[in-house]
Amino acid sequence: MDIIKPSSSKSALNRQKEWLDSYEFKTRIIEQGNVVSVGDGITWIKGLPSAAMDDVLDFEDGSKAVVFSLSEKHIGSVLLKQSDELTAGTAVYLSGKQLSIPVGDNLLGRVIDPLGSPLDGLQSIESHTRQALDVSSPPIIKRDFIHKPLLTGNKIIDTLVPIGKGQRQLIVGDKGLGRSAIAIDTVINQKDKNVNCVYVLIGQKRSSIVNVLQLLKDYKALDYTTIVVGEASALPGLKYLAPFSGCAIAEYWMEQGKDTLVVYDDLSTHANTYRELSLLLRRPPGREAFPGDMFFLHARLLERSTCLSASFGGGSMTALPIVETKQGEIAAYIPTNLISITDGQIYLDATLFENGFHPAIDIGKSVSRIGGKAQHRRIKEEAGKMKLEYLQFLELEVFTRFGARLETAMQDKINRGRILRELLKQDRLKPLPIEFQFAWMIAFNEGLLDTTELGKIQTVLNQLLDFILSSNLTLDQERDNWLQALNSWFEHTFPENNALTNE
Repeated sequence: MDIIKPSSSKSALNRQKEWLDSYEFKTRIIEQGNVVSVGDGITWIKGLPSAAMDDVLDFEDGSKAVVFSLSEKHIGSVLLKQSDELTAGTAVYLSGKQLSIPVGDNLLGRVIDPLGSPLDGLQSIESHTRQALDVSSPPIIKRDFIHKPLLTGNKIIDTLVPIGKGQRQLIVGDKGLGRSAIAIDTVINQKDKNVNCVYVLIGQKRSSIVNVLQLLKDYKALDYTTIVVGEASALPGLKYLAPFSGCAIAEYWMEQGKDTLVVYDDLSTHANTYRELSLLLRRPPGREAFPGDMFFLHARLLERSTCLSASFGGGSMTALPIVETKQGEIAAYIPTNLISITDGQIYLDATLFENGFHPAIDIGKSVSRIGGKAQHRRIKEEAGKMKLEYLQFLELEVFTRFGARLETAMQDKINRGRILRELLKQDRLKPLPIEFQFAWMIAFNEGLLDTTELGKIQTVLNQLLDFILSSNLTLDQERDNWLQALNSWFEHTFPENNALTNE
C-alpha cells in the first residue's frame, strides 16, 4: 500500500487554494437568434441584438448567411449555404467573423465558388492566408501612374484603344456580340507574360462555364488563371459575392508585387442579383428599381484595381468589367454607371457584327482615357493618325451609297479606309503579338498595301505574321530597320505591292 507523505498532500492543497484565489469569475453570454422565415435565398431572424452589417451567421443546421439588413425587430440575412433542414425556428449564432476567402498560388488552375470551395472535383484548397472580401481601396499614396501596357492580342485594342496595367476598361455591348470572347482572348494572350488572371463568372449557365473552362484548358491558360463561379442555379448571395471574391484573390497577388488581370463577366447580372436581394429585403427602390447604393457597390469594387508604386511592391490589378446593353442603349442606368467609374470603354456594335466586321468594336464610341500613357511609343506614333483617318473614311463612305462621283483624292482615301477596315478584322481565339501589330501598321502607313485587293488582305497578313515570328525584329529597333525589312519582304513576296518599286 502506497503511503502519501503529508508534505506532498499539503503542497497539492496549497496549489488548489492558490488557483481558487486567483480565479476570476466572468459572465459568458452567447447570443442566440431564431429564424422567422426563409425563402428566395434570404432569411429573417429574430434576436441577435449585437449583429452588425456584413457579420457572418452560423445556423444550427449548418447553413451560413451574412447580415444584409437591420431593422428594429428583425435581421435580414442573405444565405450563402443552405441545408434542406433550414426552417423557421432554427437557432442562429454570431460567428464573430467577416467574409474572407483563401488566397495564394494554390488557387491557380482551380475552379472555386465565391467562398473558396472547389468546384472542379479536386481536393480542398490548402492556404494559410485569407483575404477579406470587402476592404477599402488602396489610398492615393500607395498608387502609381499607369505606365506598363497590358497587351490583349487584339489589333484594334492594342493600337487604337490601348489598356495599361492597373486600368479599368469596360467592355459594353448587346448579348451575343463577342464581349466574353474579347476577355477570353486577353486572358489567353497573357501566357508567358507573368500575369496572374482571375475570371469571374456571374450568373452564367453551366454550359457557358464549361465552355470557358475548356477554352482556357485548350490554350494552356488555366495554368495561370483562377475561375470564380457563381452559376445561375446558385444562391443569390453567392452570385452577389462572386466579383468581390475574384477581386480579393487578385488583390492579394497585387500586394505581393505581381501583375494581375481580373474579368467580371458580367456586372449586369450582378446588378440584377443585388436588386433582387435588396427588394426582397425591403430596401427602397430607386431608378429602374435598383437600390440607391447601386453606384457605390460597383465603385468600391472597381476602385480596388490600380497600379501600386514601387515602394509598395509595384504590383497591379487590371479590371475588365463586362456589361450588357439592350438594343445598343448605352445610356441605360447600369452602363452609364460603369462608364463613369471606369477609365474607358470598348463598345461593340450590332450593325458592325451583322456586316461581318469582327470583332465588332465601334472605334468611334470606344475610348481609353489613360491607356495611351502606357502604350509603347513606337506603337503610339504609328497609331496617332490612324484612328482619325478611319473615322474620316466612315464619313466619306456615306457619300458612295448615293452614287456620288468623288474626286481622285477622295476615292484614294476611301480605298485606304476599306483596306484599313479589312486589316482591323480578326478571328476569335487568335491573339497576335505586338511586333506583328507594329509591322502591319508600318506597312499601311507607308502605303505598302494600297494596291492590294481587299480579298487578299488576310492572306498577306497571314504571311506577314509568319515572317515576323521568324525574324528577330523587336520594338526597340529603329523604325528604318523595320521599314527596310518590310520593303524587302514585300518586294520578294508581293512585288506588285511594293511602294518603293511603284515610285
